[in-house]
Amino acid sequence: MIKNNLKTYLTTKEVAALLDVNEKIVYQLINEKGLPATKVTGKWLFPRHLVEKWLEKHVVNHPGKALDFEGELVIVIGSNDLLLERTLSLYNKRYAKSVAVFGSVGSLRGIGALKDGLCHIATAHLLESDEKNYNFAYLREHFGEFLPVVVNFCFREQGLLVAPGNPKNIKSLKDLTRDDITYANRPKGTGTRVLLEHELKKLGVSFKKICGFENEFNTHLEVGLEVLSGRADTGLAIRAIAKLLGLDFIPIKRERYDLLIPKDTFFQKNIQKLLGLLQEEDFKLLAAELTGYDVSQAGRIVFPQDD
Repeated sequence: MIKNNLKTYLTTKEVAALLDVNEKIVYQLINEKGLPATKVTGKWLFPRHLVEKWLEKHVVNHPGKALDFEGELVIVIGSNDLLLERTLSLYNKRYAKSVAVFGSVGSLRGIGALKDGLCHIATAHLLESDEKNYNFAYLREHFGEFLPVVVNFCFREQGLLVAPGNPKNIKSLKDLTRDDITYANRPKGTGTRVLLEHELKKLGVSFKKICGFENEFNTHLEVGLEVLSGRADTGLAIRAIAKLLGLDFIPIKRERYDLLIPKDTFFQKNIQKLLGLLQEEDFKLLAAELTGYDVSQAGRIVFPQDD
């Protein structure tokens, strides 16, 4: 009797063969996509009828659905970047039947959106506390052992924007506590805010002493405009904004900026077309027109790596 009942269950290997994926992806589908499974004596078993229902539920182009978004839409959510925005514009010009859109919500919210299945790609540049890497500690917190693919988009320079000629003679982050300095900040959860708070902690500087610390601006450009207008004396942002607005720049950190992509959608044609742009001369020309970018590693898979 037990033997007959077990015929209605699939092993991990059988489910992987049914879905045509690696067995490791099966575990990711259990954790992230709700693939029906039960654990018996330490091994996963999958009720066949529930797996079939799960597959039907996840059919993309079923009758009644207006669009099959695979290949027609790329949703990118996360950290703001000038080169990324121009790259998505290049994608939209190149592929008339596909659309790439971006939501600037900061690195941490981008990772959360990726975890919740709200986007195809998240962007992040979250410095880890030991300064040896970016993003992985935060990804493990959200995804556990089932990390997304991490692809480098660029390396870029972060620093303090100041008015032309640096009239307030700002030299470092220590000057932010001066009474005559007003700061334009980025929101909590952005990679730039994480970098600022990390550097202030190293210097033993309290953010409570910084005038304007509570004034938050959603993008690097908004911070630059605050400095350009004179409403703020300085703010942490990427070097490209300094060049764009004619501001002076005090370097603080060279950082890695990554694209985070779920393994089960990494090979979708829309994702691969966008990643393909990173190898093209047009993309390199976009980076060259700006300042403070290193795209020599653009498109390189940071994780997973071959042994």
